Order: sequence, then C-alpha cells, then structure tokens
Amino acid sequence: MKGLLRNPAVQSFLGWVLAAYLKLVLRTIRWRHENVDCVEPVLAGDGGAIALFWHGRIPLCLATAPQWWRKRTRAMISPSADGEFIAQALARAGFPAIRVSSAKPGDTAKARAAVAGFREAMTWVADGGALVITPDGPRGPNEVIAAGALQIARRTGAPVFLMGIAAHPATQLKTWDKVMFAAPFGRGAVVWDGPYHAPPKLDEAQAEALIADWSQRLSAATRRAEALVGRPVADAAAG
Repeated sequence: MKGLLRNPAVQSFLGWVLAAYLKLVLRTIRWRHENVDCVEPVLAGDGGAIALFWHGRIPLCLATAPQWWRKRTRAMISPSADGEFIAQALARAGFPAIRVSSAKPGDTAKARAAVAGFREAMTWVADGGALVITPDGPRGPNEVIAAGALQIARRTGAPVFLMGIAAHPATQLKTWDKVMFAAPFGRGAVVWDGPYHAPPKLDEAQAEALIADWSQRLSAATRRAEALVGRPVADAAAG
C-alpha cells in the first residue's frame, strides 16, 4: 500500500479526488461562522498569522477558505506519501504547501530538511503570510498540539487563531485522528478563537502549559462547532 501511495500517478489522482471533494463540501454545505470577526484585523492588514485546526478535519478545511483566500496563505503539510496528495489537493484549492515534518533521532538528512522547512515557514509568516497548520499531524496523538506550531508562533510573534470545524451529517473513520467526511447539502460550522500569542521566551514548563491550554481551547472550539450543527453527543465525544 505504501508503495502504491508513492506512485506519482496515484498521488496525482488522489489529489484531484480530494480537491474535488473539498470544493464540493465548501459549495454545498450551509456553513455558519461564529466569532469570525476576531480574525478580521489580520485579514485586512499586512501582518502574518498562524491558523490551527485538527488534522481530522482536513476534509472540511475549505470552510475557512473564503477568509484565508483574502490573504497570502500556505498550508504546512508533512512530506510523507499521504501528505503528498493532500498537498496537491490544497494547492489546487489555492493553498500551496510548505512541506515540514519532524525527524527521528539520528536521521541527519531528514533533520536538515525539517530545519529548512521550519525556516521557510517562519520566513513566510514574518513576511506577512498566513500559515495554516494541523498541529496534531501527521502522527498524533489526536487533538494534542505538537511543539513545532508553538515554536513558529514564538519565533515570529504572529497571532494564532484556532478554528473548530464540524459538519452534520458526517462520518468519522476509525483512524488515529478520527477523520471526518461530511455529506453534501448538510450543515457546517466554523468556530473561530483568538488571537493568541506565544511569548518569545518560554521555559519547558511554560511551553508545556501553553500547549495544553491551546489544545484545550482548540478542542473546545471543535466541540462547539459540533454542537452548532446538531451533531449527536455520542458522535461528538468520539471526535
């Protein structure tokens, strides 16, 4: 299966399919936005921004596109095989990727690539671009923000916005991220929260506390979005 996913033709096809689905979801679902005014100053200004939503909501992410299309925006995507077709799909939707992933200890080549990717991401934000990140991807654990997103926020000083996304009716798969696929012509919601800022200097305990706080807030926004679309409590708890 991994070998098949690495085939360029297969990745191109999957990217086309996912892009078509993303656009279908955007155009056919009745999307409701709560607290979207919080991001307006950034969208209207020249400064950079960081936007976070959970990895399992990638199939719904174009719900936020009408806002981020107003600004130069890129998405941070893993260089893995499955990340390739996601990157191709988002590029077709107007959000070219910056490919970044963590490296295992001792993997010098991947470590260099990771450093280069983070530098590209930080330069992009510092120059006034918006960067969309799924901060629990690509491996999880589910709904726990990884340190990389915090480091970019800390080093750039850019405002961070949290986006809880949900739709109903929808199906959640039994993947690590409980990925959600929405049926067309249903109801959808995006709950916006922010802006938040990471202090430039944090010790380890402070960084862990901030990650825990932002993770809780992003999950709360996601649960709020699920409530707005009338998603059953049992399904929401599973998400």
